Amino acid sequence: MAFRIPMATKRYAGGIRRKISSIAYRAPRGLEVTLSLRDEQMPVIDPGNLKQIASVPVHNREDAHKAVQTCERGLEEWSLKTAKERGEVLERIYELMLFHKEDLAHLITVECGKPLSEALGEVDYAASFFKWFAAEGRRTYGNTIPSNHPSKRLMTIKQPVGVCAAITPWNFPSAMITRKLAPALAAGCTMVVKPAEDTPLSAIAIYNLALEAGLPSNAMQVVTSDRKGSIQIGEALCESQVVRKLSFTGSTAVGKILAKQSASTVKRLSLELGGNAPLIVFPDADINAAADGALASKFRNSGQTCVCTNRMYVHEKVHDAFVEALAKRVNKLVVGHGLDAGVTQGP
Repeated sequence: MAFRIPMATKRYAGGIRRKISSIAYRAPRGLEVTLSLRDEQMPVIDPGNLKQIASVPVHNREDAHKAVQTCERGLEEWSLKTAKERGEVLERIYELMLFHKEDLAHLITVECGKPLSEALGEVDYAASFFKWFAAEGRRTYGNTIPSNHPSKRLMTIKQPVGVCAAITPWNFPSAMITRKLAPALAAGCTMVVKPAEDTPLSAIAIYNLALEAGLPSNAMQVVTSDRKGSIQIGEALCESQVVRKLSFTGSTAVGKILAKQSASTVKRLSLELGGNAPLIVFPDADINAAADGALASKFRNSGQTCVCTNRMYVHEKVHDAFVEALAKRVNKLVVGHGLDAGVTQGP
């Protein structure tokens, strides 16, 4: 039930030394009893060489309900902490992610396939959400409203929504979690995270580092599963009366299914669905700049981002020049395993 990714001795949190010899799978507290009764595992495959690098549990509907119940129990404790206290925990998660930046990037590359240089950038991006929302949580201001009666005073305050759930994609296995998790935690919510079935390891690593930073174990839960189990878990999270908000990044087709399943509970939804991004080159365009932009837009993360160009419209007057300039750049790309030196495109 364990996987091990080498980690180095690091210094963090005011000079305290900690040695993390591995990031090993451990069941989120609250799921431990359920997992002890189940031996079903699924492999995690390195897409660069198709070799198994780890195995994680295949959770199901029952496990999802148990994770939700755990976060429900943790909601009162976490939501009653001050914004300052919650922010301090988020700051420590940010520090830990940066101190283990190389190891977390390695993890992203071997489970997702992207080049290490892009994975290092993702760790910076992912960690930044904890830094940002650690401060934003302290600015969750209410409002005072002029009253139409002299003896009445009107005001509004903002309170945590409650237990939240996140279903995330494989293309940014760390950042797509933290951009949902960090604001939820900053607001005083607890969260169940369902990572993509192909990339569960970064979610588990973030969970472990969050515990190291002082996050209560019942403020966050991670459920992993294969494709069949993911359908069960998605239904359980959508139909749960306890889960008050669901955040999803993925295809429009799946987003529609989740919205339909959430209708019975009138659940709050944040859906980032698909992309339909054209790149247009006008006749007066700077051809080299257009080719550079097209290369960055189309081939970032091997084209697997929601804002990557999926079609190009080029004016006939500059068509041949643009194609030639772009082809020269594409020919310099290097496809290979993301950990190999010089590779710019993963599998």
